Amino acid sequence: MPLPGLYFEDFTVGRVFELGPKTTTPEEIIEFAREFDPQPMHLSEAAGKASILGGLSASGWHTSAMFMRMMIDSYLLDAHSEGAPGIDTMEWKKPVLAGDTLTGSSTVTAARPMRSRPHIGIVTFEHRLENQRGETVMRSVNSVMFRLRPQENAA
Repeated sequence: MPLPGLYFEDFTVGRVFELGPKTTTPEEIIEFAREFDPQPMHLSEAAGKASILGGLSASGWHTSAMFMRMMIDSYLLDAHSEGAPGIDTMEWKKPVLAGDTLTGSSTVTAARPMRSRPHIGIVTFEHRLENQRGETVMRSVNSVMFRLRPQENAA
């Protein structure tokens, strides 16, 4: 009997998963930057304003981590995911500033069973995050591996 949750077959081309909202705070931007990307524009409002970013800005890697959490909360925790083989595209289009609220979507653009592992399928997504002004701040394309729904009485 199949377990509840999303299987490969549930990720049909064109299906959209909504992401967010997630509001950034100065404290989390600085905390992430101190640990992983201690560039000045990620550590202080003054340095951010003096940069081309226009204010205290989340690192692109921080934006990616927030995006990952949004995917987890939206659909990955409820799916039979087997991980991802990599990222094809990751674009940070505009700065994510302290106080920005991010929303977005993951859209299935392709899906195919694996030849080498017939119980696993590969689903390709195009992801977008926008700020509260409707500006795209991040775009990404990647594939994720999901288990196929078990067949009852497969023997």
